[in-house]
Amino acid sequence: MTPVTDQATGESAGAAFQPLPPTATIGILGGGQLGRMLALAAARLGFDACILTPEEQAPASRVAASCLVAAYDDPVALAEFAARCRVATFEFENVPARVVDRLRAAGVRMAPGPLALATAQDRIAEKTFFRAVGVDCAPFAEIAAAAHIPEALARLGAPALLKTRREGYDGKGQSWVRAPGDADAAFAAIGAAPAILEGRVDFVRELSVIAARGWSGEIAAYPLAENTHENGVLRRSVAPARVSDATAAQALDIASRLLVGLDYVGVMGVELFEMADGRLLVNEIAPRVHNTGHWTLDACQVDQFEQHIRAIAGWPLGPTRPFARAEMTNLLGDEADAWAVYAADPQARLWLYGKAEATPGRKMGHVNRLTGALPE
Repeated sequence: MTPVTDQATGESAGAAFQPLPPTATIGILGGGQLGRMLALAAARLGFDACILTPEEQAPASRVAASCLVAAYDDPVALAEFAARCRVATFEFENVPARVVDRLRAAGVRMAPGPLALATAQDRIAEKTFFRAVGVDCAPFAEIAAAAHIPEALARLGAPALLKTRREGYDGKGQSWVRAPGDADAAFAAIGAAPAILEGRVDFVRELSVIAARGWSGEIAAYPLAENTHENGVLRRSVAPARVSDATAAQALDIASRLLVGLDYVGVMGVELFEMADGRLLVNEIAPRVHNTGHWTLDACQVDQFEQHIRAIAGWPLGPTRPFARAEMTNLLGDEADAWAVYAADPQARLWLYGKAEATPGRKMGHVNRLTGALPE
């Protein structure tokens, strides 16, 4: 994909917003690894980061200027958080919507805004939004009870994937339905929660694009990455993906429609299915920095984390052209125990998240390998 920095028509995001000066405080809801890397990027640009997290000794809190340890909806903590920050963001999309509303009422500029958060939190709302802005996705049906599955399966075709409408990530909250008789078991497997049934997509490969939009409506996109998942968890990303100019242009158009349609500010991850006929279908969006963009940390002048901080702070977006090809590999569970091996590898760039407990499948870090320089 040819990196493009383009002007899109801004809506309310284009409202007057003075860029934040260095030493200002940026709030981050969530204390995980994405918050950690956002805090590091903010510090590099001269900002202080304030973390709000319910977790003691969270990865992000140990590198941030300040941290409030409390439930996200704790009124005292929210008031203090709002007093410290002019702009705030979040590192994961399951922050309660009422928290964002309270912060906005207290005068904090939230980026991304509540529309993006609400859309990404509900898979039915998300797929409905895709259609509204002219973006293709898998066929789907709303499921409120197991009894609804057989009829939906007849329309969508078998097998189909049953997912909880809310929450669920890295393969959690999902179950395949291969025949009408599987309905009860599949619905029970996802906790009998409100759900979506998605028709199977026979894709050629999984791609993703990391794109950003500023308060002025400026849009910048990184080259596409090709992704491999194992057991529902991202294992590796290779970028730039080898794609045609037409595919690159299609991905940029999709990302632009999503960003503008949500009046979005910040970095968004867009997961895509490439079909045999060249069409791209959107699988889902992440209203935040994204695992498939970690390769940018070592292969680009401005990585996705700095880009997000630039966007929400009202600074110009940075260049997105990579100077090298990269392969990002997630380190899951005890794989991170081999840190000394990775540290001794001159081609490896090791990122560890500071998590104390290495449970199976947990993302403990990642390794970027630069696999060749790219021409200017």
